[in-house]
Formats: sequence, C-alpha cells, structure tokens
Amino acid sequence: MKLSPQDEAAQWWATAVSHIEPGIIELRDRPVQSLIGSVGIVETTWLLLRGDLPQPREAALLEAALVAGVDHGPQAPSIAAARMAATCGVGLNNAVATGVNMLGDTHGGAGQQCVEMLNDIRSARETGDDWDGAARTVMAEWQNRSRYLPGFGHRFHPVDPRRDPLLSLVEQAVTDGVVPGEHLQAALAVERVLKARRERARPVPMNIDGATAVIYGELGFPAPLARGLFVLSRSVGILAHAWEETGQGRRNKGPIPRNVLPARLEAGPAAVEARGEGTHGAF
Repeated sequence: MKLSPQDEAAQWWATAVSHIEPGIIELRDRPVQSLIGSVGIVETTWLLLRGDLPQPREAALLEAALVAGVDHGPQAPSIAAARMAATCGVGLNNAVATGVNMLGDTHGGAGQQCVEMLNDIRSARETGDDWDGAARTVMAEWQNRSRYLPGFGHRFHPVDPRRDPLLSLVEQAVTDGVVPGEHLQAALAVERVLKARRERARPVPMNIDGATAVIYGELGFPAPLARGLFVLSRSVGILAHAWEETGQGRRNKGPIPRNVLPARLEAGPAAVEARGEGTHGAF
C-alpha cells in the first residue's frame, strides 16, 4: 500500500525521543509540563538518552560526573579555541561550537575509549582471569596500538583531584547496591598493574576521563555516550570562557601574546645556509 505524502513524511521523521503537535510537547511520551519544575536537567538528559527517569542515586552519580568535567582551564584546546573564536566577530553560539568541535579522539575522547577498555577487561575476566590478570591482558592489547592508556595519567596533576571524590561516590553506590561495581573493579585493577609495573617511578593514577568512565559504565551508558556526555559537560565551561572573552575587548586573539611575536622554530642548517644567515639561526 502506497503511503500518502503526509504519512511518508511522518515515518521519515518518526522518533521516540519527542512528539510535537499543536498544543502538545512530549519528551519520551511525558508531557513537558509534567517535567518542568519537577525534574532537573540531569534527570531530563537521562530521560532523553535512556527513555526513562533515573533513580535519585543514579542521577546523583551522573551529575557528579558532569560537574567534574565542566572545565579544565584556558590551556585546554577546546576552551582556548572558543576564546579565540569569541574575538573574531562570530556569535557566542559559533564560539561555543568552535570549542565543542575540538573535542575529538585525542582531546575529549578518552572517556569513551576508557569505557571500551574497561568493558574489555570485564569480558576478559569472564574467561577465568582475576581482575588484575584480565587488566594485564587487555592493557597489553591496548598498548600494542598506542602507548597511552585512556583514562590514566595526567600532564599536570600527579593525582587528579577529581579522582577520589568521584570514586568514593561509586564505592558507596556499590555498597548500597545502586551499581554493580565491575567497571570500578576493572579500573582499580589497571591502577594496581600500573603501580606494580612502575615500582618507584611516578605513579599513573586514574584521571578525570577514567573516573567518569567508571561512572558512565556503571550506569550502563554505551561507550560513545561517554564522549557525548563529556561534550555536554565541557560545553558549560566553554560557554563561560567564551562569554568572559567577549567582555575583554580583544580582537582577533591569537594563540600567543603579540609581544612574543615573531615566534619561529630554530631553522636547521640547510635552511640557514639557504637564507645566507649565520649559524645562530633566527627565531
């Protein structure tokens, strides 16, 4: 039976996330007026992504992860880019989009990757290994592809100050039966293996991506949504920095102050010889 153009369009755009018609707005079959004033943005985020409302302790864990990832200073590429964009005559929405678009595999993707690694460890343990043995096996596989283990170690922090409060919340949630605890056990096993491997060298504890990956995994979010939720969280910090920058009065803000210019890497001998310059080169 051939569909009418109206029915064909309705099927084309059909979605379980929301339903709109004159006088009606429903989110996952719930009238929006029943949500306004009764649930928060965290619960609504869960509702749209998962199809139902979270339990209060689940919502509290998700909120903690979102709060922890909201900002990490102006040196973060996403925030630096948003600040520069805000001085270039674009709108605030463009500045925020510029920052969000910097969140890729290297900057912003480690949470997703860590959930995937923790899932691999959980699967390896099902074959009979204990947690540390499963972690060693999976870590070796991951480090065959990259020397970095997503979610562990930090360029700035010897111990990421966000780790302990997040893991404490997860540990309490495990004790209270809110979450199963397998992602937590997998992540702690990675820490133990790293510590034993490095002995007296600088430890490589879990960072924000690892700690939030534990939460997203424990709450049952698929790995790609760990990145999506991080983007949602970091968007708040990006917005705040972009808005602050718009009040500074700067135009065409570059990546370094103008008094540092010109900035140039020291040229190699061949380039120096070609320009006829001395062996000290130019900067």
